[in-house]
Order: sequence, then structure tokens, then C-alpha cells
Amino acid sequence: MSFLAGGKRWVTALGHWRISKQGEIQMKNLYTLLKERAGSEEYPFHMPGHKRRVEMFGDPYRIDITEIEGFDNLHHPQGILRQAQERAAAFFGAEETYFLINGSTSGILSAVASCIRPGETLLMGRNSHKSAYFAAELAGADVEYLYPEMDPVRGIYGSVFPEQVERAMGQAGNVRAVFLTSPTYDGVVSDIRGIARRVHKRGGILIVDEAHGAHFGLHPYFPEEALFCGADLVIQSLHKTLPSLTQTALLHVRGGRADRERLRRYLRGFQSSSPSYVLMASIDCCVEALEKGGRAYFDKYVEMLQETRRELEGLRRLHLVTGQEKKLFCFGYDRSKIVISLENTEWSGEDLARRLRKDYRLELEMSAPGYATALTSVGDGREGFERLVKALRELDQKAAEGKKNWGVLRALEPNPKVLPPGEAANRSWDRIPLKDSGGRISAEYIFLYPPGIPILAPGERISEEMAERLMELKREGFSLQGTDDLEAEILRVIKE
Repeated sequence: MSFLAGGKRWVTALGHWRISKQGEIQMKNLYTLLKERAGSEEYPFHMPGHKRRVEMFGDPYRIDITEIEGFDNLHHPQGILRQAQERAAAFFGAEETYFLINGSTSGILSAVASCIRPGETLLMGRNSHKSAYFAAELAGADVEYLYPEMDPVRGIYGSVFPEQVERAMGQAGNVRAVFLTSPTYDGVVSDIRGIARRVHKRGGILIVDEAHGAHFGLHPYFPEEALFCGADLVIQSLHKTLPSLTQTALLHVRGGRADRERLRRYLRGFQSSSPSYVLMASIDCCVEALEKGGRAYFDKYVEMLQETRRELEGLRRLHLVTGQEKKLFCFGYDRSKIVISLENTEWSGEDLARRLRKDYRLELEMSAPGYATALTSVGDGREGFERLVKALRELDQKAAEGKKNWGVLRALEPNPKVLPPGEAANRSWDRIPLKDSGGRISAEYIFLYPPGIPILAPGERISEEMAERLMELKREGFSLQGTDDLEAEILRVIKE
């Protein structure tokens, strides 16, 4: 909101304010705040994976150009950009690789839209990122969900298994494509090799959201990449776990099941017509760095990871998730994720994240009701790992012992799907209080971000238990997102 006062134009907004020497109130701009953060002692256990190490990339302003002579065009690559994408494909083992400068979201939208036509069925993990749901909406797909088991103690989704996929494909019929997330935000890996065999046997296309697994296959310590396990289309976010700028990602293709011409058409539609040369250069620099010294980088990184995980296994009240937990239904696990469960304490994940931020200047990637996650990457240094270990050991001594079952706040028993999400989102709707929504059919999404997995999707009937669970999340201080009402007090439901 802006208004005039005393001949001056004042701007009021939510933001950070400072007092000038003349006593006037001024709002800091975003660039100023970013510079201040860069100069602080805060250590980033969050993406992007370059961890703000300036030696990896120079001043972006000096190289920010557009499609001028000699620099090719991402949407019609014939020169340097074609060569760069071919180099990335060769390094990652793809037949074709496409640069994504609108993040993995643009790759997911393009992959799903290119594989699914209206009326065909998309079989997708119910723990998929919100972009997969929007892709299904835009494609006019019918959607059937795969529900991975959930660890009821920690609230972490387990793997999707081949038998589960095969059974669902047999029951659904007309399944054109299967969409899965592996690894999950919490590091859980599914049996992509076994799933690919079953999907292909039934004539389907397997799309894997491997946004959090761009480092897979680059060292034996990490799981195999989905591309080598038989997936047809794989989307990776370089910026999450590799040294590349935010919003950079890749879409890999192998085999002849996906329509590549149709895929390219959707990539041109879902990506900016003015792609950033800064971001494309970042992708190319990342690939080149991995080509030249990747194994040495990763050997050092894995050594620090192993040491860190060994030291954290001795925690008494806080718990380092290893993927071997009895109730975590897990085929494989990505040990680059430092996931700390609060199962033996009265703390929530947000309590832990807040203490690490305030007392130790460590910023985590995300906090959930029952756990918190530190994202690590090849860009991390020993000092960061040592600070994290020291902080978690000290907090382990301070944690209030208890047995609060945070997992139930995230557990997703199947909400009965009445309509495909796209159809539900376009039906006539009423606006009612969230607390009174039990028994109604949702016309909106509700999710916690991160990780952006819908707790509630359009077309699902809301149980009384789910309505209460959502209210409990609000009472515990978690921000529900996705609704038109930013406070998530009011929900759109289908008019009945």
C-alpha cells in the first residue's frame, strides 16, 4: 500500500526496515538483505548445492545477455547450447538431455503433458510434488494414486514397491504413464529397476522425479540413478545437491517410449522464451566441473559425510534417520540427507530448526512436525559439518525427553478420491471454514512447503479426522499453503 504524506511518497509493505542518518524509515531491498546474509556467519544446510562458494561462479551481472549472435537459442539449439546439452547427456548417460532454467517444475510439467492425453490415466505416487498434480490437471488426465506406506512414528513416507505398481496398473486400466518421486525429500529411494520392468511390461512410460538425486551414480556411496534403472524420463535439480545456481535442472531421456518431438514442444511452452544465460552457464560449468574433478570432489565429500553420520549415531534423544528404521518401509536410502527425528522428545522439527538458527547460526532446509532435514552437497566444507555435529550434540543434551507422536500429523490415509484433480478444481465451489470441512469434497490443495506434497488434493473427500489434523497443524504453528485464503482459515469445497 502506498500513500502521500508531507509531500513524500511512503511505501508500506511487509519487509525489513532501517533508520537512515536523517531519521527517515527506509526499507531494505532484496539485494541488500542477500548481501548481508552472505556476509554473516550463518551456514547453509539448505539448497542451492554450491553453498555460496563464490569461487565456483563469478559476477552474474557481467555475463547476463540474451540470444545474440554466436550464443545460440535454447529453444532451437544448433551451436554452443546444443553442444552443452550433448555434453550433459554424455556425462549423465542419457540419449538426450534438456537444460531446464525454470527448475524441475518445468521438466515435470513437460514430461507429464507430453506422455498423457486427455482421458488417459496417470498413475502417480500420492507423495508427489505439487507440480505433478498441476501437470495432470493441465493434461486432462484421470489420476490414480499410489500410496507409499508411512512411518507412523516419524511421519516419513516409505518406498513405492514394484508389486504395488503392477497391482495398481492392473486395477486402473488405461494407464499410459507412471510418475514416481525417488529419492523423496527425506531421502527414501524406491526400486526403480523393478518398477520399470513392470511398467514397461504393461506398455507404460515411467517418469521419475529425481530432483533430489542429481548426485546419484556419481559415487558408489549413493544409490543408482533412475536413468540406469530403466526410467524413460528423469528430471533432476542440479541446484539441490550439485554446485549450480538456483532454478537449474535437467530432463534426461532414454529409450523410444516417450514422444520426444512432443516433449520438445511442451518444453518450449513451459519454459521462458528468454532463458537466462547465467543459469545455462551455471549448468554447463557444473557439468564441466564434475567431468574434470568429480570423483575427487565426491571422495572428499563422502568421507566427511561418513564421519558426520558416525558421530551423530551416538545421539540419545535426537535420532539420526538411517533408512534402517523398523517402521520405515524403505527399499533404499540417500545418506546425503541429514534427517533428525524428534521421536524421543517433546520438540517438533520446527523447535529444532529454530534453536539451530538462533543459537548456532545453522539454517536447515526444512522442518516437519516430527523431524528436520539438513541438505548437504558436494559444495559443503568440513567446517559446516563440524558445526552441525557440535550443535546437535549439545541440543541432544537439552532436548526435553518425551514421546509425542508427531507422525500422526503427517500420516496420509487414502482420502477417497471422488473426482480427478483437474475436474474438481474447475467445478463450482463454496467457501467454508476449514474446521467445518469434514465430509465435503475439496476443490483446493493444502500442503506444507517444503516439501510441497499435498496433504489434501482437489477431488478428495475430506474426513472429519483430516479436518481436525489440519487444524492441529495450524495450532502447532505450521503454515498451510495452497489455498486461496493465505491464512488457510477458509477452504474451497465443491458445491453440493
